[in-house]
Amino acid sequence: MIKVKKVIWTNTAKDQLKTIYNYYKEKSLQGVINVKNDILDSTKSIHFVEQYRKDEIESEFRRIIVRDYKILYIEEKEVVYVARIFSTKRDSVKQI
Repeated sequence: MIKVKKVIWTNTAKDQLKTIYNYYKEKSLQGVINVKNDILDSTKSIHFVEQYRKDEIESEFRRIIVRDYKILYIEEKEVVYVARIFSTKRDSVKQI
């Protein structure tokens, strides 16, 4: 079991989190804070690389499902890189 020493967010993942935040902040400020915190907390809880399942579509990544979002990450030398975040809603017009 490989322990995680550090979690780093890629610029793509940061931008996607900002997009999610900006989309939901107009609907509910408290709701968007809750969604953002849930996403951030889920990545802070990664303690070992194999903790979450491999993604069925992009098998080089592992995935975390938080609410309606899929978070994809990859590990290199005990560092986890959060690569992307996107909506898992089927009727989503725009994938965030």
